[in-house]
Amino acid sequence: MVPEDMGANYADGGVASPGPAGEFPDELVYDDLVEGEDGRVYIEFELEVGPGSDGYRLDRFLSLRFVRMSRTRVHKLLAAGNVRCRSSGEVLTKNALRVRGGQVVIIRRPAPEEPAVILDYGVVHEDPDVLVLDKPGNLPVHPTARYHRHTLTALMRRRLGPKHGWEMAHRIDRETSGVIIFGRRKASGPKIKGSFFRREVHKEYLAIVLGRLELPEGPRLIDMPLGSAVGSKIMIKMGPRPVDEGGLPAQTTIEVLAHGEHRGQPITLVRCLPRTGRTHQIRVHLAEIGHPILGDKLYAAEEDEFLAVVEDGEPVAELEARLGLWRQALHARALSLPHPTTGDGVRYVAPWPKELAGVIALPAGLVEGG
Repeated sequence: MVPEDMGANYADGGVASPGPAGEFPDELVYDDLVEGEDGRVYIEFELEVGPGSDGYRLDRFLSLRFVRMSRTRVHKLLAAGNVRCRSSGEVLTKNALRVRGGQVVIIRRPAPEEPAVILDYGVVHEDPDVLVLDKPGNLPVHPTARYHRHTLTALMRRRLGPKHGWEMAHRIDRETSGVIIFGRRKASGPKIKGSFFRREVHKEYLAIVLGRLELPEGPRLIDMPLGSAVGSKIMIKMGPRPVDEGGLPAQTTIEVLAHGEHRGQPITLVRCLPRTGRTHQIRVHLAEIGHPILGDKLYAAEEDEFLAVVEDGEPVAELEARLGLWRQALHARALSLPHPTTGDGVRYVAPWPKELAGVIALPAGLVEGG
């Protein structure tokens, strides 16, 4: 399994929804680390039984929620006493026990060593119904099989309290920086998600790509359906795929903003306006026209280089040094949408990160928020 930090990231600007992230579901809420009776450190998280799972066997319920965990591993988890009922405190060990809608079970697992990340974020805007954050590159948004406390959601819980009430409306990749918007759970949050689904949200990304990209006729629409990369040795890799072969429509408008050099090689600053939100859409579209994003470990490197890190344990720093940047140079610059309460059009802009400004400066108009 390829770890999330090496490319199995979320869609570029995709809408948040329940589903697997690594081995564990995205929507899990992680508590603080706890020390077990055996002296080991564990992570505990809660899992609520939805109405659609009422009456399921416990082992089946867990297997459906932990989609990459085999039934044998689920049985071992139960046998080890690592699942209990929140309301009664009872340890649940019977595979055939029936769960009930509304029941909350607590799952415990050993806390792994987590890779270092940037444990920080900026606040772009806050009002009673909307919170807009500036997420740094190298910070996952949700817990995954490899990241638990080193995530944006965990950091928010520590800063704002476990019941802060903000609900994430969409996602951006771990190595992508920039704006990410939240609404109030069961209030403005669903309204913002609805704006994403109705395509009322306009997203603007900035990317530094390899090579000198020329668009003599102005902005260009890349209309290229995407799906699993054909013939790739990497399961998570996306690529062009016709719709009649399972691809999904994907469109990105790109515009050249500036040219420059990095380590003696030409680079181009590109504005990207995605009309859809497919997995890795911007990254794949730019790579497919011959201009992959600077620092992109999945689409700017050879597959064997990528696999040497994730499967053979080669130091990731060596790949980053060859690629010329420790993160992919993709920044979610702005979101424009109707305010969920007033309906007025609003636009939120995240500043150009220092590590990217050190590669190429923004044109003056963009610095001023254009």
